[in-house]
Amino acid sequence: MANINFLSAAPFAPPGEPETPAPAGKTPAFSPLYQQIKVLILRGLQAGEWKPGEPIPSEMELAARFRVSQGTVRKAIDELAAENLVVRRQGKGTFVATHAEQQVQYRFLRLMPDSGDPGSEGPAERQIINCKRLRASADIARSLALKTGEPVLQLRRVLAFQGTPTIVEDVWLPGGPFKGLTASRLAVYSGPMYALFEIEFGVHMVRAEEKIRAVAADLPAAKLLGLPPGQPLLSIERIAFTYNDRPMELRRALYRTDTHHYKNLLS
Repeated sequence: MANINFLSAAPFAPPGEPETPAPAGKTPAFSPLYQQIKVLILRGLQAGEWKPGEPIPSEMELAARFRVSQGTVRKAIDELAAENLVVRRQGKGTFVATHAEQQVQYRFLRLMPDSGDPGSEGPAERQIINCKRLRASADIARSLALKTGEPVLQLRRVLAFQGTPTIVEDVWLPGGPFKGLTASRLAVYSGPMYALFEIEFGVHMVRAEEKIRAVAADLPAAKLLGLPPGQPLLSIERIAFTYNDRPMELRRALYRTDTHHYKNLLS
């Protein structure tokens, strides 16, 4: 991805004059100033100015570049932190969030063991059932904002916790951004799949939307999960987005709930 240097250095605004961000792109005039700064920082993240896990410039540096106060920059970064796009580290600075970090690994996994948090079970044991490239059907294309027939990568895998198969997932990815991704690469990578996407393909998942319903296990899913057909399962369809609300993954998963439950925090 091209490195867009929109954060060209600029002096502080003279005392007594209103703060105005440097002319780094169009932002709505009616937006609060900190929101405009947030948009500019997001553009830097999207352009790859700072990679996942890397520090962003300090509040003082950003204030100088955008010709605003540190307080304005701080408010913009506060919102980015609340949205899990950046992570503050006391005494170290602010870093681009990454799915490789322990506290972020389970951000999109809402299935919790009845006995505790997801980390208490240790890392999931993953089995890739298949991984193939095909042409997107109409519904897959619609979910990924593609045209029908465009190339996609489809994979099926089973996640087990403490030796018990717990989740069956079907995942579709747009073919272009994930060119070169193979079943063997997925099988040997020990970290979270979203971290692999960041490291090798430059795709950072920043938010997701889910649809949830109760279903009965069909025969293929029942075999993979070691359950009798008809066993109640939780069906979750997730679309994960990168920056600028671009859909980059469709995931349809079946969760067994005899030892786990779905937990979400509402505010």
